[in-house]
Amino acid sequence: MEKHIIHTNLKSLSRFMQILDGTFPSGVFVHSFGLEPHIVKEHVKDIDTLKIYLENLIIDQYSKMEFVYVKKTYELLEKKKVNLLKKLDNEISSYLTFDYAKASKDIGHNYYVQIKDTVLKDEVKKYYSLIEEKKSDANELIVLASYAYDLDINIKDFIVMWTKKNLINIAATTLKISRIKPSQIQKMLFEFDEILENMDFNFDEKITNFNPLFEEVIFEHKTLEPKMFVT
Repeated sequence: MEKHIIHTNLKSLSRFMQILDGTFPSGVFVHSFGLEPHIVKEHVKDIDTLKIYLENLIIDQYSKMEFVYVKKTYELLEKKKVNLLKKLDNEISSYLTFDYAKASKDIGHNYYVQIKDTVLKDEVKKYYSLIEEKKSDANELIVLASYAYDLDINIKDFIVMWTKKNLINIAATTLKISRIKPSQIQKMLFEFDEILENMDFNFDEKITNFNPLFEEVIFEHKTLEPKMFVT
């Protein structure tokens, strides 16, 4: 992983800013992980509790599943083990609900179609050829992580950009279902820059999709399901 310690170049960052921007219909989705029932049950009721909710999302969900998948994607591409990457890609769906898995694959494939002709590294081309042959699911996270690898975006930069995109999308939805002010949300999101910068990137190799806070609130409020926000 050492060769990815260097700073990401401006061209690569510019390319990724465009990809992650929801303005174009390339497809963006994010799972709420129980935001709606959190608000209904007043676990999230102001800017401070919203920040705690988002921090827990990173600690209890992303660092134990999504970030581990990103780390494994980089490692397998560095070792040129594309068949294992295919297995990893197909494995993600088994951890997700049906709708979540479908959205991940649909949007991942949208990304693939738009970026497949721009990749340069042979191992990434091989992985993308498996998507073309319908042998790999093309989950959004693996497609984006492999493209970040192709652009020589270091793993920390990619994780920070991907996470901040999700936090922005989730936090923005609170404008419709809570009384938290936009200016408060904007300021709170700025604070996550320091949190992400100082995050420990020594993720456990074991993948789990058990989020204790999510499970507890959903169990308490069974009639209100978490949603996915899709563009």
